[in-house]
Amino acid sequence: MQSKANNSQDLGKGNVSPEASTLKPVSEEEPEQPVEDTSAAQTTLGNVLEAAEELWPKSLAEDWDAVGLVTGRTGQQISKIVMAVDPTLEVIEDAIERGADLLITHHPLLLRGVTQVAGTTFKGEAIHRLIESGTALLTAHTNADSAIGGVNDALADAFGLRDCVPLVESKDGLPEEGLGRVGFLEKPMKLEDFAERVYTVLPAVAGGVRVAGDRSGIIRKVALCGGAGDSLFGAVRSHQADVYVTADLRHHPASEAREAANGGFPYLIDVSHFASEWVWLSAGARALGNVLNDLGHAVEIEVSQVNSDPWDFVLTP
Repeated sequence: MQSKANNSQDLGKGNVSPEASTLKPVSEEEPEQPVEDTSAAQTTLGNVLEAAEELWPKSLAEDWDAVGLVTGRTGQQISKIVMAVDPTLEVIEDAIERGADLLITHHPLLLRGVTQVAGTTFKGEAIHRLIESGTALLTAHTNADSAIGGVNDALADAFGLRDCVPLVESKDGLPEEGLGRVGFLEKPMKLEDFAERVYTVLPAVAGGVRVAGDRSGIIRKVALCGGAGDSLFGAVRSHQADVYVTADLRHHPASEAREAANGGFPYLIDVSHFASEWVWLSAGARALGNVLNDLGHAVEIEVSQVNSDPWDFVLTP
């Protein structure tokens, strides 16, 4: 049978209604839009970079990562920003059509080295479209994962966790900064009910939510990692989490984790990579707007409504 569609937030891939196809922030609160203030200083890309560094310090990025400014000049004026998960061509074209001067994405466009950016390749075409349209591109990846108020804190808030600490503390950050989060549900609940909560708060994608464990098992301590997190099983076990929520769980790490658990904790919940990180966008937009306002800059910030999850449909038994 077909996997069921998410009841809360459908991303517009497949046969859905126009109303369901619009992405909405996890919180009903929209990012605050600036009030027109003629006394406010004109905002440059350099000003936005200063605010982004305050929120998502580059020092928190993993050694292998590629974060920061990709295209754009620091002196160019910025009046509108669009935030998205992936710098796909569709996302870029949408940002250009929206009149964005800056696109901030979670995932890097140029994570691995390239030898050319010819327009005959999709990455080359992306670079050309950004430069030709005057749209700057900024990446906040693992630095936004580890930051206070970043991807993992947004995910923990969406799941209703409290008293959270990093799953893995940052080597160069504050004690509250680091990859993943471990926290507690307000009350113990069945694994099945918690999985339903996860399913409900995340945007709808073809892959849905996969669960390993006793559906009637009682859980309270939750570990999570936005994006791919099967490299952190050691930390999950060290924190003695009842369940681990992450994305891109591969067969062998997941199988070995369940074998080691011998039917017990941690249970596993595997979600979409895109969906697990999309929940941060609205919170990130609000935080960036607040910092810019504090610096005397009025900038319009929007969350992209493009579903960049790569999967279109799924078949199930």
